[in-house]
Amino acid sequence: MRRYARSLVAFALATSVVTGTAGWVSGDAQQALTGPPPGTASWRADRTLGQELPDPVRSSAADVAGFFARLGERDRRLLAVRHPSVVGNLDGAPVELRYRANALALSTAGTSPSSSPAATGRQILAFDPRGRGQVAEVFGDLRSARRVAVVVPGSDIDAGTFDRDGDAYDTPAGMARALHAAAGPGTAVVAWAGYTTPVGVGIDAATGRLAEAGAERLTRFAEGLTADGLPEPAVFCHSYGSVVCGLAAPRMPATDLVVLGSPGMRAADVGALRTEARVWAAKAATDWIDHVPSVRFAGLGHGPDPSDPVFGARPVPADDARGHTGYFVPGTDSLRALAAIARGSAPAAAAGSAGVTAGASAGGARVATGAAR
Repeated sequence: MRRYARSLVAFALATSVVTGTAGWVSGDAQQALTGPPPGTASWRADRTLGQELPDPVRSSAADVAGFFARLGERDRRLLAVRHPSVVGNLDGAPVELRYRANALALSTAGTSPSSSPAATGRQILAFDPRGRGQVAEVFGDLRSARRVAVVVPGSDIDAGTFDRDGDAYDTPAGMARALHAAAGPGTAVVAWAGYTTPVGVGIDAATGRLAEAGAERLTRFAEGLTADGLPEPAVFCHSYGSVVCGLAAPRMPATDLVVLGSPGMRAADVGALRTEARVWAAKAATDWIDHVPSVRFAGLGHGPDPSDPVFGARPVPADDARGHTGYFVPGTDSLRALAAIARGSAPAAAAGSAGVTAGASAGGARVATGAAR
């Protein structure tokens, strides 16, 4: 009977996520964008080089990287010109070629505001105009970087909200730009809005449906970076993006997973993530996400709060972060800590407690192993 009562309480709390309790608002149901990039049919039929081209669905990122490594520069450029939408989104293709292909794909947009992905001089690593649009942009020099970071955003992010004037730290581009500036030379940061995010914080945000599709895309994206000879990334996951990262964790190559303002990672603790990466978490005292029930029941909710010491993540200081999007604001302890992680070191405030925190869960051994990287 007591167990039944606990289940009813959990269900009521999870339902509050959908009905608007604690400041959550209703959102429209979204259809996850999956499958190969636009133009794939033409790509598959192309025999210009006298051979089959790597299939965007069946070929691994390593297969794609190997294919392009065997091509001369002339043939690479030919493919980028003939199939810009495929090459620009093909994980494992050389990043320089992807920049060129996406510039071609975006060129039809004409003159654009400085915040648009089509603006001159931006390093666009992925661009898919279907649906609400998906974008990935690089800050810094990926090819020469000793460390690479990827920022994964939460709800309400798409090609139109990827970078907004006057809202610097509430967008993936703004977060990545601030992190790159704070981390300094030798680090490159990718703002990755490569999945269909929830709109508002309703049923989509309370379930893992969109996160599951996003986790597949994020994993392949990270695999594409390493297949191209780049360092394994540190992945910074904000809000619903931390649900994506939690589901991607067992397969995604990463040195670190950093979750900020997380509603949960669909894992009981660090050990349940089954990752060799160091796992970090932060939640500001003024972050409204703190009012969201840390439960998972009947498919609703995302489980325990990763910033709870019992979860086993390493703490990121966030005392001076304000609200749900204040973690990347210049001058804050949180951004200084995030920059240290991006550089591959431990924040000073967390260094002394890392061992204790890591041992707080069954995943402590994994966290300790990741710390040696």
